[in-house]
This record gives sequence, C-alpha cells and structure tokens, in this order.
Amino acid sequence: RERHSILGSEGANGKTELKPIIYFQTWRVGLLFFALGNCLNFLSFGYAAQSLLAALGSVQFVSNIAFSYFVLNKMVTVKVMVATAFIVLGNIFLVAFGNHQSPVYTPEQLAEKYSNITFLLYCLILVLVVTLHQYLYRRGELLLTVPGHDLKSYWHMLLPFSYAVVSGAVGSYSVLFAKSLSNLLRLSMSSGYKLHSWFMYSMLLLFLSTAGFWMARLNEGLSLFDAILIVPMFQIAWTFFSICTGFVYFQEFQVFDALRTTMFILGMISVFVGISLLASDESKGGEDKDSSLVSVTSSSMSTDVDRVVMPSEDSEIKDVRSLGRAMLLKFANVVLKAK
Repeated sequence: RERHSILGSEGANGKTELKPIIYFQTWRVGLLFFALGNCLNFLSFGYAAQSLLAALGSVQFVSNIAFSYFVLNKMVTVKVMVATAFIVLGNIFLVAFGNHQSPVYTPEQLAEKYSNITFLLYCLILVLVVTLHQYLYRRGELLLTVPGHDLKSYWHMLLPFSYAVVSGAVGSYSVLFAKSLSNLLRLSMSSGYKLHSWFMYSMLLLFLSTAGFWMARLNEGLSLFDAILIVPMFQIAWTFFSICTGFVYFQEFQVFDALRTTMFILGMISVFVGISLLASDESKGGEDKDSSLVSVTSSSMSTDVDRVVMPSEDSEIKDVRSLGRAMLLKFANVVLKAK
C-alpha cells in the first residue's frame, strides 16, 4: 500500500493517503482462495472426527512459517527443521491412532448430545476457565495503565496467553457447530433430509456468532501482540479445546484403548512442542519488531483514557520504512479507540 500510495494527494494531517485495500487485485484473489479453503474445510467436518481434523490444522502453521521464510529470504535454521519434524511426526501419530469414524447423526440425536450431562459439565468448566483468564487479562491490562508501575516479567507471557485461551475456548465451539451443520448437510444429501428446521437455524446462528468472535479476536490479537508470539498461542489453544470438545460431545474417546490413547496424547504433545519451537525461533531472530510487548499492548488497548505513542518511538525512526510502520501503528491505535 505504501508503494502504490497516491502521489501528490495529501491527507488532512499532511500524510499521504493510502488506497483502500479492496482496490488491490492480490487482496481480492487471496480473499477468494481463503473463502474457498474455508468452505472445503467446513465440508470436511462431515466426513472425519472433529478431534482428528482439529489436530491436523497444525499443518497450516508449517506452511505459514515456510512461506514467511521464503518471502523474507531467510535461511532455514536447524531449530525450524526440528520443529517441523515434531509437527509432521505428531500428525502422523494423530492420523494413525486417532478416531477414524464419522457416523451421521439425526437432528434429534445431535440435540440429545447437547443436553448430555457430561457435555453440560464440560461447558461449565470451560466457562470457569474463560472467566479466570479474562480476569487475568483485565488485571494485566489495568496494571499496564498505572504510570511508573514496573510490570513483572511473567505478565509479558501471561497477557497474550490469557487472551489466547479465552479466544481459543470460545472459538473451538465454532468447530462443533460447523461439524453439526456439515453433518446435517451430509444427511440431506444421503437421505433427503429437509434442512429447514429450528435446529439447523440455531446451529447456523451459533456457528456465525462463535466464528465471528474467533476471527475478531484473532485480528485484534495480531494488533495487540507480536504475531510471532500470539499466533502459536492461538493455534495451540484452539487445537486443544477443539479436540476436547469433540471428545466430550461426540464421545470420540470410546474407540480408544490404552495404546491409542497414549499415542494420540504423544502426537498432540509433539505438535505443540513443534509449534512452540517455531515461535521461540522466530521471536528471537525477528528483525522487524516495532516495539516491545508492553509498549504495543499499552498503546493499543481500547480504554476510556486517551494515550499517545511513546516518545522514544520518534527517535527510532531512521528510514522511510520505520516511519511507515510508526504511522500505521498510530492509525491502528486511533481505530481501536474509535471501536
């Protein structure tokens, strides 16, 4: 957008106006592929176990990191190769020892599962987990607003972790509702079931709500924290809660014996270790960080108190690229305040 900015047109603050992102052909094509991929992902939930498909979602993390290294023209380190091996090995374990069944349920059977006492107890536990981590996040946010307060080091990891847990716990329900809808679609194709029912519309509304919440939190998290730090946390939290939800609701654990349970857990651990290794490697070797976690978080939080970007930021502007990043950061701050 900086390269294609309209030359000679000055904005109200004397800054060059940037063309809206919708005018770029690359963005439109990318959005089309993104929508197509998610439609196929939605349909896939009707043909495989939720725990298996949620765990396989970690493959996208490998492709994202590989593409990032290709774009940035960086050498692939040994740690990246080891992390990739952990993720691939973990997915092999998950596919080999995971639940391979995908029965088709009627709307009555699905509704009965939602009222199951075990599932309701799991929902209660998840509400407590979300409440606790939301409280921790708000607590850390308030500490950041106290002038002169020396924030303890563990808050630098606890803040994004709490944010990711809340997002992943609620967002994992979008997978459950998506699988329910995909199951109904599969049922209609095989037995002529009519999709016009209160249950189908309820699942659609819940899916749109939870998926919208997940996408909104993901985008907001990227603006609040370092992407190299928050994206792996999002991935791990979403995968973990999606697997647990599928286990409890569809009772996918019933086909597991001691061996399959052990191997599936080892596969999950291998995937999470690989994701963590990728995150730590990138966070140490990144060259394009705009500011520390505390400064980004404190300047981007949407509160009633007006804040400005730290004065030291102006002294760090050494070239046109850093100036552009500083402008974008200030613009994102204004947008978040407006929200």
